[in-house]
Amino acid sequence: MQNLPTHTAKTELQLLVRGLVYAPGDASYESEAAAFNLATRHTPDLVLAAVNADDVVAAVKWASARNMSISVQSTGHGAANAITDGLLISTRYMLELSIDPEEQSARVGAGIRWRDVLRAAAPHGLTGLHGSTTDVGVVGYTLGGGLPLLGRKYGFASDHVLAFDLVTPDGELRRVDLVSEPRLFSLLRDGKGNFGIVTAMEFSLFPAGQLYAGGIFYDGVHAKDVLAGFRSWTRDLPLGASASLAFLRLPDMEEVPAFLRGTFVMHLRFAWQGSEAEGAALVAPMRAAAPVLVNAVGPLPYDRVDEIHADPQHPVPVREGGMLLKGFGPGLEGVLLDLAGPDSRAPLLLTEIRLMGGALAEPLAGAAAGADCLGGRDAGLSFFTVGIMAPPIAHLVPEAIEAARAALKPYGTGGTLVNLHGHLASPDLAASAWPEELRGKMAAAKAEFDPKNLFRHGHAVLPLVQEAAAA
Repeated sequence: MQNLPTHTAKTELQLLVRGLVYAPGDASYESEAAAFNLATRHTPDLVLAAVNADDVVAAVKWASARNMSISVQSTGHGAANAITDGLLISTRYMLELSIDPEEQSARVGAGIRWRDVLRAAAPHGLTGLHGSTTDVGVVGYTLGGGLPLLGRKYGFASDHVLAFDLVTPDGELRRVDLVSEPRLFSLLRDGKGNFGIVTAMEFSLFPAGQLYAGGIFYDGVHAKDVLAGFRSWTRDLPLGASASLAFLRLPDMEEVPAFLRGTFVMHLRFAWQGSEAEGAALVAPMRAAAPVLVNAVGPLPYDRVDEIHADPQHPVPVREGGMLLKGFGPGLEGVLLDLAGPDSRAPLLLTEIRLMGGALAEPLAGAAAGADCLGGRDAGLSFFTVGIMAPPIAHLVPEAIEAARAALKPYGTGGTLVNLHGHLASPDLAASAWPEELRGKMAAAKAEFDPKNLFRHGHAVLPLVQEAAAA
């Protein structure tokens, strides 16, 4: 902090903002800096709990003048790496939310979660392109592309953004859309937090319709048959149907249903926006793929959509890793079974493959062609794995994740999805979030918009001049 004592810096910033500023040792410092992932402990020099865009503008200008690094967090779901210095701006109190039913669109502040949007949109028969859990923040999820539950029907969430309110590293608040700021607009769509802080966002909504969805659990001893059935079934699955398959080693904990505690199971997740008859016919082959422990697929009210994936609703200590795969190449099933099947001893709670393709593979068209930084449209599958970072296995989890990446490398596209990338163990690994051409585009823009590299935490791209020096 340019040798400023912490209490002096805190006082300086507090005089400029309405939100509260916290320093290490303050009673609420830990809770304001806390990530959803309990294995990630942020220890910034200061935390600002911003309440509006003016707070963000003032804080960014203040930090920039002192060459202090800046990071941002809302719900903390994407906190794979710890922030150890600088100013952390929390946007979780920025709770603007409005629905325009005629335009079928929403405007949200940076602290709004997907469940808030769904609740507000439901009376109008509308929904948004949320992911596997509605507990995550809308803005952070979308800045990472956003892989929706119904992505094969509608595409990535970032494909349907209308406008951003962005505070750039120079402390200027800009309205960014395809017409007014086309370059910044394209950089923000999957550019994550490299170019400033989004304080509000506008995006399209879609008809909620009738949802036929849920999960099917199988005993893990049938993993080979379930995986083979999934490969065959997904080959002809309509583009509007979404599906994933997880290997789950469930702990013996109260949060897990009693009949599943301490067991190894396979979990099929399925979602179809259409009639019950259509959905039942589509999922029938997977009901017959192996003996079923629990069949929870059926007509599903949209307010119960979190039941499909059943992601944790409370903070847990985890290490995550992900990558994109070309598809079911020869031998992939054997590799997955070795990594996570019945005989695997890897300390991984969840290992998942998610079906890509459909609208997720379609590039932006018309005036928006090329107006994003998404590099995952060529993938057939998304791979994601999670391990619990707790004794006695915590020290084994990182190695197991890297071993999984290495084993799957021959089947990979070479890329990752930013939001599902997981812990950034090396600069090379972080760089795989974007293809080389897009990284060059982003590095050149970073040198222009953030020449001091103030926004250097998390999925950061080096400015072109620094990238060349590092090379």
